[in-house]
Amino acid sequence: MSTIEPGAIPQDALEERFITSSGPGGQNVNKVATAVQLRVDVFRLGLAPDVYSRLKQLAGSRMTGAGEIVITARSYRTQEANRQDARERLADLLAKAHLRPIKRVKTKASRAAKAKRVDSKVRRGAIKAARGRPQTD
Repeated sequence: MSTIEPGAIPQDALEERFITSSGPGGQNVNKVATAVQLRVDVFRLGLAPDVYSRLKQLAGSRMTGAGEIVITARSYRTQEANRQDARERLADLLAKAHLRPIKRVKTKASRAAKAKRVDSKVRRGAIKAARGRPQTD
């Protein structure tokens, strides 16, 4: 089991940078760095191997080769709103990684179901065979 709960992220694993953003904000967007780039060192989270592998797959291209997840939030006009958005997206990503996939239970078709399928195939084949030109002997 992992040493971290999905909602609790240690602060020493996080690094925030504020960058200039495109999008809403008017002239303010050129002056103030409102977008946030949140970097998370995955190795400091102390995740279990299965959780780590699911997180790596879920993160995709957002995970760097150095084991950092980079989340960029620039939807809002203020630093605080973008910061909150980035942290929520990180929490959602970690929560999804902690969910174990449900294993599929293999089932087997019954003998009656197999016979029914074969009968319907034979019937359909007979219908198709009857569509051709009539044979003259």
